Amino acid sequence: LFYGIVLDAGSSRTTVYVYEWPAEKENDTGVVSQTFKCNVKGPGISSYGSNPGALVKPFDDCLNKVKERIPVHLHKNTSVYLGATAGMRLLRLQNETAANEVLASIQSYFRAQPFEFRGAQIITGPEEGVYGWITANYLMGNFLEVTWVHPYGKETMGALDLGGASTQISFISEEPQENFNSTLQVKLYGYNYNVYTHSFQCYGRDEAEKRLLALLLQVSNVGNPCYPQNYNTALTMKYFSGSLCTQSLRPANYYPNQLVNFHGTGDPGLCQEMVSLLFNFTACRDGEDCPFNGIHRPKVKGNFVAFSGFYYTINALNLSGHFSLADFNSSMWFFCSQSWAQLQFMLPNFEEIYARSYCFSASFIYYLLVHGYNFDAETWPQIHFQKEVGNSSIAWSLGYMLSLTNMIPAEGKLIQVPLKPSLFAGLLIFLTATALLCLLFLDFLFEKWRSK
Repeated sequence: LFYGIVLDAGSSRTTVYVYEWPAEKENDTGVVSQTFKCNVKGPGISSYGSNPGALVKPFDDCLNKVKERIPVHLHKNTSVYLGATAGMRLLRLQNETAANEVLASIQSYFRAQPFEFRGAQIITGPEEGVYGWITANYLMGNFLEVTWVHPYGKETMGALDLGGASTQISFISEEPQENFNSTLQVKLYGYNYNVYTHSFQCYGRDEAEKRLLALLLQVSNVGNPCYPQNYNTALTMKYFSGSLCTQSLRPANYYPNQLVNFHGTGDPGLCQEMVSLLFNFTACRDGEDCPFNGIHRPKVKGNFVAFSGFYYTINALNLSGHFSLADFNSSMWFFCSQSWAQLQFMLPNFEEIYARSYCFSASFIYYLLVHGYNFDAETWPQIHFQKEVGNSSIAWSLGYMLSLTNMIPAEGKLIQVPLKPSLFAGLLIFLTATALLCLLFLDFLFEKWRSK
């Protein structure tokens, strides 16, 4: 077996993935699988901007487990990749020097490890979207080698990813790509895919909620309709107003360490009303291809898989797979009407920081998918909320590794025949019959020559 390690350095945490595959089938489809996953303790690496030296110690626990999983004699030949996403993209915009120091600290740490470190980099939003799309379709077996059996490839699924600081949408668009500046051409196994992908910065779950809290501070006595009834918490101004995403909502009397008391009112209707203010639906009025924030987008088409934050929120609502928009709305309304005490009995894995925010997350997902991406009652069931395929997580990390190692070749290994299978089969029979007739004719000539 060969192994590869990818660290997904997200805005809220870092996750370590270990992948394995048979050495003799390196470029085959669907052979890479996830063999280990570990969440690094503590926040995401972007939180260490003021103290980059402190971020590496938490990696030890996961890295020691990884060393045990991979045979020692393969350590030096096992590549390690670290990709940082929207949290670090925001830090780089806010303080480029701090972002570089964070990456330098990581590089220094991993160069002292026994693995082959291939670098730490901040990936772009479109890259994150495309890598997630590649992962989902690779794991689902939608990338087939272009041969005479499958000359036109196989239908792929769109990908919906909800992180902490950004959200991505990626899918195959049949509309002219010159109409949209976010279409990338990806060539896999000899087949070209025109993938529309867009990443919405500050529309990740965590940053969107910070914007809501900053907005509530402006318009109310900090009652939060998205928090459960009877829930109370005190948050520092820096927690929700210190972000680049909330800069425009920062109060004039901003004191980073000042505590603000929020109390939950558990009002699903008002929660949705407040969440709608996070979206700019009036930025352009020239058609359905521009639903929010002035971003033109082709019409959503086909099946989609929604993972990461989408999945975890749906799971909290006791839903799974695919279901109707009506079922989602009724589950969301029921969940958002519960008191803090009731929620503690409803959630199997109860953690305060997540439990208090699931109602907001559900309302945010509703507005993003229905009003932002224009899914409706008819197309909503085409969204499959899914965490993994088999034992492999659906995350951009696998697509990232597959791309950096060229494990999905651009060209197919077999000869490509641009004919429909039925036509090719008929042609094959015709040529076989012709060859047999030629052999019989040669045999006839040979017998005739011998008789002389």
